[in-house]
Amino acid sequence: MLMLTQTASIEKNISLLRYPGGKQRYVCHFSHLLPLEPQSIRTYVEPFLGGGSVFFHVNPEKAILADINRELIDLYLGIRKNPDVVWELYSRYPANKAGYYKIRSLNRDDLHLLERAARTLYLNRTCFKGMWRHNNNGEFNVGYGGQERRWVIGPDDLCAVAQRLQHAVLLCCDFEETIASCREGDFLYLDPPYRPGEREQLHAHYMFGEFNFEDHKRLASCLREATERGVQWVMTNSSHPDILALYDDYSMYRLDRGTGSSPGQITTDPGEMVIYHVNEVSS
Repeated sequence: MLMLTQTASIEKNISLLRYPGGKQRYVCHFSHLLPLEPQSIRTYVEPFLGGGSVFFHVNPEKAILADINRELIDLYLGIRKNPDVVWELYSRYPANKAGYYKIRSLNRDDLHLLERAARTLYLNRTCFKGMWRHNNNGEFNVGYGGQERRWVIGPDDLCAVAQRLQHAVLLCCDFEETIASCREGDFLYLDPPYRPGEREQLHAHYMFGEFNFEDHKRLASCLREATERGVQWVMTNSSHPDILALYDDYSMYRLDRGTGSSPGQITTDPGEMVIYHVNEVSS
C-alpha cells in the first residue's frame, strides 16, 4: 500500500534549470499524491524529465529518469559525472550577447560530455525565458535573454544535483519505452509537453518536434496498460476536453495556480489538470 504524506521538507527542493513548464512552484498543489516516504515505492519513474523539479522534491532512493531530448540527458549525465568541472566551464562562458550567440553556434558533436553539459546549462540560464526550441535543422535557436538569471545558481547547486542523481538511471528515449518498463510497486510522475488548455504542443520546450494529439492518445494507452500492471501514477496535463476525455474514468482536479499561455506567465486559471491513479490519499 502506498503511504502518502501531505508535507515535504523545503530542503528537498532544487531548481537548476529555467523551465517555462516546470512544476517547482506548483508541486505543493499535488504533493499529497506523491510518494514522499522513500520506502513506500520500489522505483520512482519520470518519462518526461524536463527540469526535474518533482524528482528533486520527492528525492527518491531509486529512480529512472528519461527524456527524448539528448541535450537534456547529457546535461544531467555531465553534472553527475563531474559537477566541479561543469561549473568551471560554465563560469568561463562570456557574459554578453555576442558571446551567447558564439556559444550557441558551437557544434555539440565536437564537444565532450562535460562541455556539452556546461553549454546546455549556460544556454538555458541566459536564453529568453529558459525556452528550448530547435529550428528545422535540429539547431537550438532561442534568442538571448540576458545574464540576470545566470548566477542565481552556484557550484553547490550542481553538487547537490549530482548527489541526487547518484542512484538514478538516466535514459534518452521515447516515453512509451520508459512506461513499458514499469511494474507493480513503481510510481510514475508524468508532465508531458503541453500548452495549458490546448490539445497539442506544437513547439515543445525540451524536445525537437511536436507532441500532438496522437502522442497524447498513445500516452493514455500506455498509462492504462501500466495501471493494469499495478503501477501508480500522477500526471499534470492540459485541461482541453479532448485530453480529459482520454482519462474520464480516472481521478482528476484542476490546478488553481500554474503556468499561463505565455512562457513565464503565472495565472490563477492556468488550464492545467492533475490526473492520477494512486492507491491511497491521505487527508
